[in-house]
Amino acid sequence: MKRTALYDQHVASGARMVEFAGYEMPVQYPLGVMKEHLWVREQAGLFDVSHMGQVILRGDNVKVALESILPVDVLGLAEGTQRYGMFTTADGGITDDLMFANWGADEVFMVVNAGCKEQDFAYLKASLVDCDVEVVEDRSLLAIQGPKARDVFARMVPEAATMTFMQSVKFEWQGIELWVSCSGYTGEDGYEVSVPNDHAEAFANAVLAFDEVEWIGLGARDSLRLEAGLCLYGHDIDTHTTPIEASLNWAIQKVRRLDGDRAGGFPGAELILSQFTDKPAKKRVGFLVDGRAPVREGVDIVDASGDVQGKVTSGGFSPTLSKPIVMAYVATACLDSGAALFASVRGKQIPLNLTAMPFVPSRYYRG
Repeated sequence: MKRTALYDQHVASGARMVEFAGYEMPVQYPLGVMKEHLWVREQAGLFDVSHMGQVILRGDNVKVALESILPVDVLGLAEGTQRYGMFTTADGGITDDLMFANWGADEVFMVVNAGCKEQDFAYLKASLVDCDVEVVEDRSLLAIQGPKARDVFARMVPEAATMTFMQSVKFEWQGIELWVSCSGYTGEDGYEVSVPNDHAEAFANAVLAFDEVEWIGLGARDSLRLEAGLCLYGHDIDTHTTPIEASLNWAIQKVRRLDGDRAGGFPGAELILSQFTDKPAKKRVGFLVDGRAPVREGVDIVDASGDVQGKVTSGGFSPTLSKPIVMAYVATACLDSGAALFASVRGKQIPLNLTAMPFVPSRYYRG
C-alpha cells in the first residue's frame, strides 16, 4: 500500500491505520471517532487527505476543452474561485466527482477522488489532447475544518482571513507556496491546503500547535460529510446514477442546460438534461431514523406492504443530532405519493422520516 508524507506522524500520534483507496490512512486517533466528530463541530480538525489526486491543466483552450467533458460552467468561473463538477458517461452516469479552480486564462487546478484518480488522469489526457495534463505527485493535501479553523489559519496566513467559500488562492507561508481553497467535506468553514511533501510535516505541526486543533481520521470525516448531506463516490453516486437522480441539479448551471451555444455538449447530456423536466425513476433523499439503531448502507427501503422502494447508500449515527440518519435512493413515484417508508433491518421495519439535506446546517463563510 502507498503512504502519504505524513504517515509517520499519524503513527506517532496513535492513529489506527487502515487501507483506503490503496493507501494506509488514519481512520481514527486516541480521541475516537465520536469525540473527533464533535471536536470538528466545536473547534478545528486537521485531516490528511493527501491520497486525493491533484492535477494542473494548461493550454490556450483548456477551459473550452474541459467544458466539453464536464456538465458545469467552466468558462464562466471567475479567476481565483473553484467549482464542484463531475465526469459523466454517455449513458448519463457519473465516473467521479471533483473540484476544479480557475487559476488564470490558461490554467486549471483540479482535485479528484483517490479511488478514481488514475482513471481520471488517463481520461483527462485522452480528452484534452491539445492541453498539458500535469499530475501533481510532490505535494500533500490537508484540510483544516471547523468553527475555529478560520481564526487558526489566519494566525499562520493572515491574508486567508477574508477568503470566502469556494475561493482558491496561492499564499506564502515561511517561504513555502501554499495552494489554498476555502472549502472542505464537513459542512464547516475551513480550508484545503496543498503543501510540498517535504514541508508537509512542518506545516501540520504548525497547525497542530494551536490548542483548538486535533488530528481527525477518516471515520469522523465520513460521519461529518454524511451530516452535511454530501455524496461519497462509489456509494451515493456512481456510473449507475445520473446527476439528477443524485439530486445534484444545482451543480449544472443554466448556461449548460438551457437554450444557447454552451448548453449540452457533454457526455450523457441528452439523458441528463431531459431529467430536468421528465422526473427520473429514483432520487437521492435523506431520512431521520426512528429510534437509536443505526441503518447502514445496503439496507432496503420498503413501504408499509413490505415492497422494496429503494436502498440506503450511506447511513450511520449522527453525533451532532444524536440519532441515526441515512441517504438513500427511493422510487420517485413513492416519494410523490407521500407513502410511509421503513428501513428493513433483519426482518424489522424501522420507520423513516423524510427530511431535507443537509441534516446539519452548513456553516460555510460567504462574507
